[in-house]
Amino acid sequence: MAHFIPCKKIDDATHIANLFFREVVRLHGLPRSIVSDRDTKFLSHFWRTLWGKLGTKLLFSTTCHPQTDGQTEVVNRTLTTLLRAIIKKNIKSWEECLPHVEFAYNRATHSTTRMSPFEIVYGFQPLTPLDLLPVPNSSVLQHKDGKSKADYVKKIHENVKAQIEHKNKGYAKQANKGRKEVIFEPGDLVWVYMRKERFPAQRKSKLQPRGDGPFRDEDMAESDSRSNPTQEGGDDVTLPMACNEDDLIGLGGPMTRSKSKKAQQSLNQLIKRILEDTRPNMEIKPINCSIFIEVPQVGHGQGGDD
Repeated sequence: MAHFIPCKKIDDATHIANLFFREVVRLHGLPRSIVSDRDTKFLSHFWRTLWGKLGTKLLFSTTCHPQTDGQTEVVNRTLTTLLRAIIKKNIKSWEECLPHVEFAYNRATHSTTRMSPFEIVYGFQPLTPLDLLPVPNSSVLQHKDGKSKADYVKKIHENVKAQIEHKNKGYAKQANKGRKEVIFEPGDLVWVYMRKERFPAQRKSKLQPRGDGPFRDEDMAESDSRSNPTQEGGDDVTLPMACNEDDLIGLGGPMTRSKSKKAQQSLNQLIKRILEDTRPNMEIKPINCSIFIEVPQVGHGQGGDD
């Protein structure tokens, strides 16, 4: 069973101990052992003395090895995913959602035990608003705020239940499958994965969405080149006659894979035309290379040809 308790980074060991007694010991009694990371709060003399006097054994995870406390790491990751799915862009409301997320998490059936944590601890499944049939009573005036709160709770439970079921299916599927080849075709809808290193403005908080989209991939061409290996002895790049120097205009901004491919094809075609005009008897072969370029606007240079 998991308990999600909001606290602050500035809380000391005394405050954490008070939270532990109020939220955990009150419900489950004193623990035989506590597994934690090596935070200064848990290494303090107060924390060690307190649990030493109570007979609780303190166990600490290995430095730079989170697998030692893997169960907590998995729960934290699941909690982050649930909050991200519920709060959307309203990040400051995460603390208000914690009680609902905790109840839904402890009521969900886990794939390992085939039972919910609540049922294991108390022996029965608790009722939720979804289990209660509404009692129609048109004679009683409905309070707007009360109805809004009830709808909000129901919606949270529905979203969390669907998210947990989805994640459980994903974990089972991921554990029983290998790599799967995915081939994109022109016109497919794709999502952009916003890594914190490349999109710092969109990932200021770990609770913000990790992706954006969907977008239609109109620039993708020759998708079979991703799935088929390069044939030995053949040309790696086919120079389409539609590519010319005008295609280099407007390639500013982040250089994506499709833009890089388009720039490479256009440059090869431009070089081919120049060599055909200046050296008509030379045999011209296309080249294949990986490049990162910043292309100027053609016709907008200063003092000469661009």
